[in-house]
Amino acid sequence: MKQLIEIRWHGRGGQGAKTASLLLADVAFSTGKYVQGFPEYGPERMGAPITAYNRISDERSLVHSNIYEPDYVVVVDETLLESVPVTKGLKEDGAIIINTAKSPEEIKKELKGYNGRVFTVDARKISEACLGRYFPNSPMLAAVVKVSEVMPTDVFIEQMQHSFEHKFATKPEVIKGNMDALRRTIEEVRS
Repeated sequence: MKQLIEIRWHGRGGQGAKTASLLLADVAFSTGKYVQGFPEYGPERMGAPITAYNRISDERSLVHSNIYEPDYVVVVDETLLESVPVTKGLKEDGAIIINTAKSPEEIKKELKGYNGRVFTVDARKISEACLGRYFPNSPMLAAVVKVSEVMPTDVFIEQMQHSFEHKFATKPEVIKGNMDALRRTIEEVRS
């Protein structure tokens, strides 16, 4: 299959990992890609670990299973590093993107021998500065687009602007805050 990218998201209920994976699917679809975006979780409850997935391709995918060997892993809550095997199946030529104030070198020590690329971004700092509250999903969405190069970042920003204008037509402050968070994250992802 031509240009297939598989992404696995790890977060906690209420942090927006599922929403971010669905937004990524929407934006990739709007650029002409074939997409899948879906969550996996047990009983829904705030703070419980959840997993979400994206499959993005230039061609239709007939695979409709969870993703066991992702190209990219996004960790929305770094406390999951202690309890969830986030690097399981992660391809060595892929990458992991973690929401943390730590540097990639510091966090790599916590990844139990993973030798692939490690990226970090402080989504808490960015979202609190841009949105006034802790919403890590927008920064982590921008981070995975930047790292995976699933689409050019300028196309991503343009498509997200349209998406937010549609979803938050009566809340221009929400649009501005989210767009600021996306742009800032693209600049602040560390490798």
